[in-house]
Amino acid sequence: MNNKPITDKRPLILVSNDDGITANGVHELVDCLVKFGDVVTVCPDAPRSGQSMAITVNTPLRIDRLDDFQGAKMYKINGTPVDCIKLAMYAVLDRKPDLVVSGINHGSNAAINVVYSGTMGAAFEGCALGVPSIAFSLTSHDPDADMKRCIPFVEKLVSGVLEHGLPEGVCLNVNIPAKGAAPEEMRLTKGCKGKWTDEYQEYTDPQGKKFWWLTGSFENDEPNNEDTDEWCLAHGIVSVVPTLLYRTAIDLSSLEWIEKQ
Repeated sequence: MNNKPITDKRPLILVSNDDGITANGVHELVDCLVKFGDVVTVCPDAPRSGQSMAITVNTPLRIDRLDDFQGAKMYKINGTPVDCIKLAMYAVLDRKPDLVVSGINHGSNAAINVVYSGTMGAAFEGCALGVPSIAFSLTSHDPDADMKRCIPFVEKLVSGVLEHGLPEGVCLNVNIPAKGAAPEEMRLTKGCKGKWTDEYQEYTDPQGKKFWWLTGSFENDEPNNEDTDEWCLAHGIVSVVPTLLYRTAIDLSSLEWIEKQ
């Protein structure tokens, strides 16, 4: 079953991110999307990277309306990316959107990063609510990174998803390489196997107490596998990974012993 949008109105596109409402990436994204439909942007009021699908449960949430940008309505929320999608659906929009678009994120969300990413959290939440959802990321943490290299691929995928929809329970994790010449190729692929190593750096504060700061590097377990997102990005190719919302393992044969206990 595809959750293809069916409407006789101009498409309604809900935009969010995890870098916050002032990030360059979301403004470049909105600037691109306004030609496809009516755009409403609901983002965290500050960076919320690494929030995955976290929700706020012990703090009152507030919605603040900001000045429009390129004809798009702009809101900020003192919560997570998932809070933004939920509250947008509940208290901001007057109808169900035809598309959720998250990003453009500053930094890669390829490989295992997909499970940590607040950018992907927003896309997963849109998917959970039955809306076709796409997350876009550029593999650079530079706040002034050239987001325009993402735009041709945003246009192609947004146009395609508005026309064809996406399978139920699937959203798209799109990563665009930031180094080298502007990418020309886009490939449907899968997430690379790998892990983060040396994740924390130990320090000592002026009072002599230890503390730790998140750092680390990604270790690719299959660097020569041409069917992965990391290989594509290393070779200047845009990776598109169809990502499942429902994460139940498909092959349960190795776990049949559980029912015999």
